[in-house]
Amino acid sequence: MASTTPSCRRTELLRWLLALSLCWCGTSIAANEGIHVKSAEIVRTGAEYYIEATFEVELTHTLEDALNKGLPLHFIVDFELIRPRWYTLYLWNKSVVEFEQNYRLSYNALTRQYRLSQGAFHQNFDTLNDALTLMGRLRPRLLADMDMLDQGKVYEAAVRMRLDVSQLPKPLQINALASRDWNLASEWFRWTLIR
Repeated sequence: MASTTPSCRRTELLRWLLALSLCWCGTSIAANEGIHVKSAEIVRTGAEYYIEATFEVELTHTLEDALNKGLPLHFIVDFELIRPRWYTLYLWNKSVVEFEQNYRLSYNALTRQYRLSQGAFHQNFDTLNDALTLMGRLRPRLLADMDMLDQGKVYEAAVRMRLDVSQLPKPLQINALASRDWNLASEWFRWTLIR
């Protein structure tokens, strides 16, 4: 009898450790879902400034399932370049450049391909991962000429990517307000630019 009690305790301990490790793995997988900014910078080429950014996009299981059932997903990359004004307590900063870049991601069940659209540009992919990788690379985009930025001034740049919930069907828009599975967005990634 005394020999079975330590064995039972050991088995209980192993079960508890297994359950704990499964919970930890589940939270680490859930933490990987979403959109994360890997890098962003403003590059000067000649007399022009361009932005380059890289995002890591991982859809939730709910969004991936909806996409595979034929629901197109719309994403927006937001960018802003402002000149902070300390004398207004940063409340009325001067906006220099703002833009949105739109993507549409869809799945065709007949061809079993994912389609990424940006304006008139369309590209098909065999895997979702390939489509998300291309969508996550913001190609160099013209921001401003040197004349638009004042010499010796400090500017703050910010970029993010988000799922455009307003493009979802109305019942799903209501779900998006209450569920993290339908609300996918990165944090604003901010950095300083000195001209």
